[in-house]
Amino acid sequence: MKPEYLDKWFPLEQQHSYVSRLFKQAGLTRRRAECFVRLWAYLLLKQQHERGKRLVQPLTQLDVPQGSVSCTHREAAELFYADKERGSDRAAGMMIDQLAAIGLLEKEFDGQTICIQIWPLPDLVDPLKPAEPIQIQIDDFNPETDGVPIANLIAHHYNRLAKDSSTTPHKLVRVLRSWAGQYSTGMRVLRRCDNHNPVGIYILYPTASESEVNFFQPPSKTRFITSDIQTDSFKIAHPGDLDCTCLYLRAWLIDNPYIQQVTVCQFAEDVQKTLVLMQADFPNLCDLYTVSLNPVYEEMRRALGFQKTYQDTQRTIHWVYLPVKRFLALDMKQTLSGIKFGLLSEV
Repeated sequence: MKPEYLDKWFPLEQQHSYVSRLFKQAGLTRRRAECFVRLWAYLLLKQQHERGKRLVQPLTQLDVPQGSVSCTHREAAELFYADKERGSDRAAGMMIDQLAAIGLLEKEFDGQTICIQIWPLPDLVDPLKPAEPIQIQIDDFNPETDGVPIANLIAHHYNRLAKDSSTTPHKLVRVLRSWAGQYSTGMRVLRRCDNHNPVGIYILYPTASESEVNFFQPPSKTRFITSDIQTDSFKIAHPGDLDCTCLYLRAWLIDNPYIQQVTVCQFAEDVQKTLVLMQADFPNLCDLYTVSLNPVYEEMRRALGFQKTYQDTQRTIHWVYLPVKRFLALDMKQTLSGIKFGLLSEV
């Protein structure tokens, strides 16, 4: 069995099916998922060939190889870079190390031979069984259980969008829990029903009147959760503050596999419901601001009616504004019906 014969024995259509399921379930980049699936199939075929088993062509599903199977970096390079410019043996070895770090395989080296044992996700062992749809619910942010996963989610996405790595999960955990301790009504999450993990969040932040001037300054100077700035320029208002007129949408984020039309619409409708609740605490709310940063939601911003108010001269970000009354009057299903939401590109 040679690497160049893989596509003959395990067609690309079958490979793509496994890659799609692995990509969605394990949070891998598509490139790593492709490499893992090709390596898995190759080691299975190689083991069957070495044991003299009759190979049925083509394979329709992958079984887990029994124990470890030898595989050189040269073989892996031919598998991983078959349709691209030839990659190096070293690059293939690094890819194997990355897959091992994720827990999808175990690598052993006795000084002469590399042996690999495949550890696929349980749901991938039987690809013909349709995956159960993941149920999602909208829930209150729980600072005790949601702080760490939401901080990692925000850091992962916003560092890439802001094109720097200054957002640290450690800082975000403290910030999120601090905000929840001061006023948690405006913090809501998308939560998986099976494992209760949060996969999205929005934060409506009632802004104290002395901080309103920040909405008329460059956004980059007042970035807090997406920068290494240690002092927050925005002070939170407290319930009953009649001078509080502005809401700051400090975060709106849904993880890639869950960015779907119906989910986005339900999340936006929940923002409306939460805003109505907040009006009881802040009767004079009339302005809604946020920073336009995520290109995935640019079409959504225009559909909702947000207007650009202050363009940052240093970065391609800007403040956008919408009157609270107009936002609450929107029929989200109708407003967002024509939008096709894409995914943030993975690195």
